Amino acid sequence: MIKLNKIIFLSLFVSTILLGSKIMADDKRDKIQMTLKDGVVVIETRPEVAPKHVDQIKKLISDGQYDGVVFHRVIDGFMAQTGDVKFGNSSNNSFNMSRAGTGGSSLPNIQAEFSEINHGRGAVSMARAQDPNSANSQFFICFNDCSFLDGQYSVWGQVIEGMEFVDNITRGEPPADPDKIIKMAIID
Repeated sequence: MIKLNKIIFLSLFVSTILLGSKIMADDKRDKIQMTLKDGVVVIETRPEVAPKHVDQIKKLISDGQYDGVVFHRVIDGFMAQTGDVKFGNSSNNSFNMSRAGTGGSSLPNIQAEFSEINHGRGAVSMARAQDPNSANSQFFICFNDCSFLDGQYSVWGQVIEGMEFVDNITRGEPPADPDKIIKMAIID
């Protein structure tokens, strides 16, 4: 009986460790490398607060959808917005700067994953229309504290390196000669 209890205990112990490893792997904070004209920006993902948004961003990155996409709305002291893979990709035939910011991807929109994560300097959050569940591919990076957005937009990442390159993105709504994402890749 004691031997059977030890076997059951060891089985439960090993199962708990394996399950814990799976949960930790699901919440792993991957890093994304975004190459801009002036240098490389590294974004750490936040799957523990916005798992659906992180998954969609990673899928679009894996498909090369962000490569060549312009920053179509850049407001000094506020944020730089990009991610319109339909009309904002300067490498595609459908590129149309006057429509950049009105499109998304062929993937479905994402249900809101609002949190109390601060929209501080370097926060990466999803852009959306008035419908809270309308985020798709567009995102923005905050230049300064934008805490008035907390709880209303889904933060999915944080710039951890290269914020000075984000600061150099050309301003405008839209910019006359917009900067673009040269390449985006998952590095971790």
